[in-house]
Order: sequence, then structure tokens, then C-alpha cells
Amino acid sequence: MVNEAFTPLRHPAGVTDLQISAAPAIAAGREALLAGDPHTAVSLFERAVVIAPGEFEARYWLASALLTAGDPRAAEQMEEARTLHALTLARIMEADLGRCQTDAAYADAIASQLYGQKLVAISAVIRRLGLEAGTMSASAMLNYGLAMQHQGRVEEACEVFAAAGRAFPVAAAHQFLLPAVLFCDDGEARHAALAREWAGLYAKPPASAAHANPGRDGRKLRIGYVAPWFAENQLKQFITPLLENHDPAAVSVTLYPTDAASEAGKWPGWIDIHPLGQLSDTEAAAMIRRDGIDVLADCWGHTAGSRLPVFAHKPAPVQIAWLNFIQTTGLSQVDYVLHADGAATDEMASLFTEAIWRIGPVFNAFRPAAGRLPPVPTPALTAGRVTFGSFKHPAKLSGQALDGWTAVLRALPTSRLILKYGYFVDPVLQRATQARFAARGVAPERIEFAGHSSGEAYFQAFREIDLMLDGWPAPGSTTTLDALSNGVPVLVMAERNLAGQYAKSILDAAGLPELVAGTPQAFVERALELCRDLPRLDALRSRTRPAFEASPYCDEAGFARRVEGAFGRMFDRWQRRAAA
Repeated sequence: MVNEAFTPLRHPAGVTDLQISAAPAIAAGREALLAGDPHTAVSLFERAVVIAPGEFEARYWLASALLTAGDPRAAEQMEEARTLHALTLARIMEADLGRCQTDAAYADAIASQLYGQKLVAISAVIRRLGLEAGTMSASAMLNYGLAMQHQGRVEEACEVFAAAGRAFPVAAAHQFLLPAVLFCDDGEARHAALAREWAGLYAKPPASAAHANPGRDGRKLRIGYVAPWFAENQLKQFITPLLENHDPAAVSVTLYPTDAASEAGKWPGWIDIHPLGQLSDTEAAAMIRRDGIDVLADCWGHTAGSRLPVFAHKPAPVQIAWLNFIQTTGLSQVDYVLHADGAATDEMASLFTEAIWRIGPVFNAFRPAAGRLPPVPTPALTAGRVTFGSFKHPAKLSGQALDGWTAVLRALPTSRLILKYGYFVDPVLQRATQARFAARGVAPERIEFAGHSSGEAYFQAFREIDLMLDGWPAPGSTTTLDALSNGVPVLVMAERNLAGQYAKSILDAAGLPELVAGTPQAFVERALELCRDLPRLDALRSRTRPAFEASPYCDEAGFARRVEGAFGRMFDRWQRRAAA
């Protein structure tokens, strides 16, 4: 095992003679690159690599310069830099690299330990070493893909997941590819096709008896929700406002988690909890049918732990997709997908096997976490420089988004950007991310990193940020809502696709339409307008949290009534069709 006492370092302790010899070339190359002369920079960094071939810093800079110059060798140099960096740190952590190349089980254990510490880039390199010792198991291959995805290497992750699906043709392994493609270019179209393919392989409709659910007159509507967990994951802030505001006089509710223990004592006593546990899909569907559920909602989508094959058995007369996934399930047995008004346009209908049901101004209610700190004025008013922020998953830092962000950063040369997410504790991911920014003319020291935090430390992090920058083609959701509820403006780019319109719907519903840009150029211009007029930005900040709290996101009872009304109309429509 690796030494868990190791504290991740950006560079190992000590400076070698070769590093000292290469330093002048690196310094000159850096100056040339940031001055807009990538070709001179390439020559200087290539000289540094010759001087110190085993040092990773020169290779990171060379990768940046090659990327700026449009040279296809950039990817190879970036991989060399990451690998050298990761192996250097793994040695410091006392991993036996030689054994990793001969003992697949040892390499898997080391990679898993590193992954658990969120050192995903180092983990990925160790997994690749393990390939030399033998083939990967299904779990090792999937974890390798996740380690790539969590670095933002999304196309490479998709290649790994596709290979895993071919090597291990089971529903759970194949499913990892579906959410991953949404981070990629043309991800929504790719996802729609893959979801249909997945459903054709693993969710074929078996023969089943007709439903005999009686009409609603004189009885409650029976609603079921399916997810691995409800109270202990990212669903909590979205599902709690609904479950606690459902009307027990109008509906009965059953939760179908994996394990009842995760939900015990978390919900109103009148809500039933029927764990699916280790039940087969057929057994789970039979239980749901016996419960007499009228409307069954999948709240998890194509994410690890999904029970979507249960829906193939059509255990309820009306089945819907909602909440953790805004895209199609691909299952013909799922009748509806919920969306906010205007988020999923008629032109997007071909992306879905389900019918789009518009639920109102918001896709969900959202309850901010307890313990938020009082809002503060725009930090730049006293700090003397603008601080941008992104608390998003690294997979959402696309090249397109970085092009826009760096245009803003270059125009405001004293500004900085804080990237905060759990995986950003990895020194290799940090340095590779800085190299991507350097390729776009932004010095590495202007990009700062923070890992996961909770409680007051998490809320305090928002007080450092003047303006949150959203990304595309995969915008934020929870991170956007969290920022707004903590009083930080979020600038979004509303592409004419499902994700972009979903992002737009958040700001529209929050009463902050001026934070929506329709093109990358408009995104840059809006950011600069706001940050060059700090009193204007401060005025916007002062109304961000109140506007959010007055929005439909915080009207929990109103959202619950809309959901109950929609589910009731869906069921009534089914009954009319069944009786025809």
C-alpha cells in the first residue's frame, strides 16, 4: 500500500541539477508563450526537455506551447508530463512501481487506494501500469474509466467505458458510457442513440398482465419513487422539498431504495419504504405491482446503481423519468420525462423515447443546505482584484468553456480563478489543468485550487467569489443552485440544446435573466461588463440571494402541488386510454 501520511505536493521536495540547468529555458519559454509567441516557446521548451528528459515541468510547458501552436504532438507531451509527474509522486508515496508492472492485484489495490483519496490522475497511471501485468477485471476497467472522466479526459473515458461494455456485456457495465458522453461534443445526440441501444439490449419488454388500477374517485393516488438512495446523496436537496410537502390526504408515497437503513427516520412517517435490495428486476417489478403503484418515477437515470431494467417490466401503468437525469432513458416503457417550461423544446423531442411533460417554471424545488452564512458584498470591492469561481466537476471544464473563461481572464490581467472540487486535490490534475489555461495565455499561478469542504468552510468559500463562471456543453445544476442560494451570481451560456436551455431555465426562474448569455462572445462580453463595473456587480450580488429565495425553487408546497396535479392527469389519461 502507499504511504497514507503523504501530503500531495505540486512538486517533490528538492531540486535537481538538471532542473536548475533547464530552468532558464523554461523561464524564457514561459515568457514567450504568455507573450503570444508559441513557436519560440516550443523551441525553448524542447531544449529544456533535452536538458532534463525525466522532469515533468518542462513537458507540461511544452504541451501548452504545442497546444497553442495547434501542433498535434501536444496530446503526447501532456501524457508524458502527467505520467512522469504521477510516477514521481507515487515513488514518494512508497508505491512499488516495479511490482505494479508484474502484479495486477497489487496495481489494482494501489490504484484503488489512490482513487479513494481522490488522486485520480495518479490512480489512472498506476492502472495503466497494471495492464502490463495482466488484463483488468470489470471493476478495475470501470474505475480506470472513472479516473479518466474525473480528470476531464472525457473522450478517453468514453473509449474505456465502451471497451468495458464490449468485454463485460452486462447492463451495469454498459451503462457507464451513457452519462460520460454528455460531457463530450454532440453528447446529447450520442446519449440518445446509446440509451436506445442500451434499452434494446437490457430492457426488452417482457410479457406482462394488463394493469387493473382503479380510478382515482374516492382514493389517494399511489406514487412510487425509485433510486438507490434518497437521503444520503445529491438527491437530498431536491427530493426533500417534495417528499415533505406531498399531501398525505391526496397521495400515498412509497420509496424504493436499495436499503431501508439509508432512509430510516429521514422522512414523514406516512411514507412507506420498500427496499429493492438484492431483488431481481422481475421480483422488484412484482413487488411494485403488488403495491398498486399508479405512477412510478425513476429518480436516478443512467447512473451507477440504476434500476431502470425494473421499468422494462412496466410494474406501474404510468412511468416517468425525473430528477437526477434530464435526458432520455431510452426505454419505450417509460411514458414521460419531466422538464421545466421552455427547457426541453419541441425541436428536442427526437432526443427522447418519452413524451415531454412540462411541469412548470422549474424542474425541481431546491432546499439550500442548513448553515448558510449571511451574504457579503462583492469581494473585489475590498480585495482590489476580481475572483472568478467554478465549483464544477473537472469533466465539465471543456475546451469550449476554457476558451471563453480565458478570454475573460486575459482581459482582466489581475483577476484569478478558483477551481473547487474534490478531485482538485490531485497535484497532477492541478498541473495539467494549469497547462490547459497556459495554452490559452493565462499564467498557471492565476489558477488556484480547492478540494472538497463541508459546513461553514464550504459556505465560506462562496464569500471569496465575485462571479461564478458556468461551462458548456455540460452546465452546472446543483453547483449553480448552491451558488445562487449563497448569494453569488452565476453567468451561464445557454446553448440551443437541452443542457443549455436547462441552465437558462434556472436563471430565468431565479429572476436573473441578465446572467444568461446566448453565445460564447456574449458570455465574455457580459462577464467583462459586470467585472469592469464593480458597483453594478455588487448591486446584482445584493439581489441574487433574495431573488433566489423568492423564486419557484423555494416554493416547496407549490412545486409539490404541481407534481401531484401532473401525476394525477397522467394517470387519468392512462385510464381513459385503457378504457377505450
